[in-house]
This record gives sequence, structure tokens and C-alpha cells, in this order.
Amino acid sequence: MTIDRVRLGSTGIKVSELSLGTWRFGRRLVDGEERYDAEGIVETNEERAYALLDAYADAGGNFIDTADKYGDGRAEQWIGNWLEDRNRADYVLATKICRPRREGDPNAQGLNRRHLRRQIDICLDRLGTDYVDLLYCHRWDDETSAEEFMRTLNGLVESGKVNYLGISSGKPDAWKIVKANEIARREGYEPFTVTQPRYSLVDRAIDANYLPMCRDYGLGAVTWSPLAWGFLTGKYSRGDTGHEDSTAAADERFAERYLTDEGFDALDVLQTVGEEVEATPAQVALAWQLHHPDITAPIVGASTVEQLRENLGATDVSLSEDQFERLSAVDSV
Repeated sequence: MTIDRVRLGSTGIKVSELSLGTWRFGRRLVDGEERYDAEGIVETNEERAYALLDAYADAGGNFIDTADKYGDGRAEQWIGNWLEDRNRADYVLATKICRPRREGDPNAQGLNRRHLRRQIDICLDRLGTDYVDLLYCHRWDDETSAEEFMRTLNGLVESGKVNYLGISSGKPDAWKIVKANEIARREGYEPFTVTQPRYSLVDRAIDANYLPMCRDYGLGAVTWSPLAWGFLTGKYSRGDTGHEDSTAAADERFAERYLTDEGFDALDVLQTVGEEVEATPAQVALAWQLHHPDITAPIVGASTVEQLRENLGATDVSLSEDQFERLSAVDSV
């Protein structure tokens, strides 16, 4: 497989066209529900995390995505441990800050100055580095003024602890990103240059306004859940009622969002194109994004090295213009 490098928005940084997601690293589960600082099943343990990082790096990958919340900090810690035997400069590290960090402490979350300044030092310590290449706000904070957090984020860049800024969100609120960047432009602050929206062949809410905003402002779009929580791997059939993974079995949104006639109609097109190009449905779903002019680098995660290698194989899948258009024409759910 050949993993090409692409420019990360307007930053000038070159990153792998597929980013490695680490949200499963150290994630503890109790009765199928995620719990931090609790006894339970670790979804991806430390040994497997290193194996996944090794496989990604060996394939030529350099863009690693994590967050302070993943595995209650274990994901960052394990990445830092893994980097000890490697050249830090060879990798582009992205982490995220915002989501609650300590139960019962309302100040251990958000984008307020206190939390951002404290948490970036914790992240850097766990990652074993002096800087992160990209810091995402893990969500928009409606309780902190955009003026405050853009000023604070700018200070993190000026201090050398952060190189570039991004915003990650499950909601396609393009106007909020524009608002923040207009404040940055007016005040001479570092703007957001990368976004991280949810996007897949069957999750297309950002097509209407969000992606055009990214294009107009020169923002990189690093998409998460490009396989629609596993739906686009082709392992589900009409009549299924829930997610096969026990971690999501209680989440009715999966069935409501994907296990529909529209979802399976889209999957039929995906599988047909897969047969034409001799690729798996997952590879075609990722290849569709790799061919998309407005997408920078989808984030791929995996439970096993074999799954990761399959996903990375999408980089060798070539879609014709007709195949790309047929996929793009499916109804989103």
C-alpha cells in the first residue's frame, strides 16, 4: 500500500491521507458502558495499542489523533511511551481538550482559560513532548466567550506548546467556526485552520454549508467515523436491530441512523462498486473520501492490526469519476 501525504489545510504541514484514531486506547467498559477510573474491560490494551501504532508507522503513516479524554489519559500516555524509541519530529500529533476530566468538578472541562492552560501541560507531559502539532477544541463551549478562548489558544501557540489550532464537533455549526476565526482575524490571533466533523457516505449533514465554509476559508477537514460506526464495513444485513459491538448495543441512535432502508440502499451501491474495483466495502467507503476534493484525511481506527491494514488498503483503491459520482449520489441517512 502507498500512503500519500496531503497538506493539512492552510498550515503547510504534510500529513498522511489517513489519520490513525486512538479513541479505543485504554477505554474501560463496565456492562457495555464506558467508565473512567473503573474496573472493567479495556477495549484496546497497551500491548495492542503499540501493535497498531507500529503497523501504522510501518505503512508510512505519520498523523496520529488522540484526546485527553481517551482512556482517561491512557491513550496519550501510551503514545508518549511509544514515541520514546522514535523520532518525535517524524510524527504529526493531534490531541483535544474540552470534555469533562473529573467527575463533579465543573471547572475541569470547557475552553475557559483556567482549564486550557492546565490541561495542555497535562497532555504534553503524558505525550512526552514539548509541543503538539495540532490542538483541537473537542467541542464548542457555549459557556465561555469565543473572545476568551481564542485569546487563550493564541497564547498557547505563542508559547510554543501548540503549532496549529482545530475544532472538533459532532454538530455542523459552521457559523460558530466563522465567528471564532473572525475574532482571530480582527485581533491578530491564531485562527482555527483544521476542523474535525463527523462524515461518511451516509452522514452528509456537512455537505450543505460546512464543507463549503471549509473550502472558502482554506480549512482542512479531518473527518471522524468515516465508516459510520462500522455500518459501512458491510457486516450488517437488513433486519438487524442493533450494533454488534456490545459497547454500542444500548445506543439506539445506531439503529435509528443506519439500519434503515435508505442506509441499506446506500450500502448496496457501496458493495457493487467494491465488486467492480475488487475492494472491501470499508476500503471503498474510505476511498470515496480520499477522492473527495474537500476532505483532507479521514480518521481510521481499528481493533486489530488486520482491520487497520484493511483500512489502510483504501489508499490503493482507485475510483473512476462514474464510480465516485454513483457513491456521492446515494441518499444520506
